[in-house]
Amino acid sequence: MSCYKYWGKIEEIADALSSYGDLDVYGDSALDDVDINEIIDILDEVEIIAHDKEIDFDSAKHILDDEKMNKALKLIRKFYVYVGARLETENALKILESDNPTETLDSFHFYDRYIGLVENESQLAKFNENKTFVFLGSGPLPLTLIMFNKVFGCKCIGIEQQESVAELSRKVLDRLGLDDIEIIVGDEKVIENLDYDILMVAALAEPKDRVFSNIWDFVDEKTPVLYRTYTGMRAILYAPVLEKDTRGFLKEVMLLPTGKTNNTSVLIRKIV
Repeated sequence: MSCYKYWGKIEEIADALSSYGDLDVYGDSALDDVDINEIIDILDEVEIIAHDKEIDFDSAKHILDDEKMNKALKLIRKFYVYVGARLETENALKILESDNPTETLDSFHFYDRYIGLVENESQLAKFNENKTFVFLGSGPLPLTLIMFNKVFGCKCIGIEQQESVAELSRKVLDRLGLDDIEIIVGDEKVIENLDYDILMVAALAEPKDRVFSNIWDFVDEKTPVLYRTYTGMRAILYAPVLEKDTRGFLKEVMLLPTGKTNNTSVLIRKIV
């Protein structure tokens, strides 16, 4: 099926989002006073397009590579990141005040999607209680770390660039009684001084070329490196990892998302 039927709709969605003005993902924004469900309702229309199984990868590229669509996609992706960050932050703050923090965590808007994502990624590396798992870009609600720790018993370390975001996630972990999950402030370079068995890069870790270049400098050839990206029409939600970003790595396995999960999960290893 032709992807061109969506061009007008994508521009219409971008116009609707532009009416909210400028925003800052983790900083102060005029959107912070707007009901988040208003924006989610608009982005849900994007997800309908993103999840169209009849649009193959080659057809999707006509939208993703088109200069005319570039402005609309940049705006949609910016709002997609904002909504994700805001939902994580709001859930994290609710956990701190909750009488039942685990139940509050389970109520997170994207919780079910994380279940499918972790099931996929558990096929890419051997997660168990004897392994240390490092996740670059753990965010305010470190759900990936929580799930891998609970399900597989592995030691988990999150790396987060912003001190305020890292501190909030530490408070969440403490409230959940997960003191064995560590959060470190810094960028990908901090892995140089860590002992770990599995490394994962979040879909929103930026800039991709720098992140993977530094990982290449510090990782060995045996360590599985996993990353999350967006493929096919789901790439309208966020810019995908490109082949040039992972120069020096061999792509071993790529698992496409199922259901409403948006991330494709990829296993790579360093080559020399």
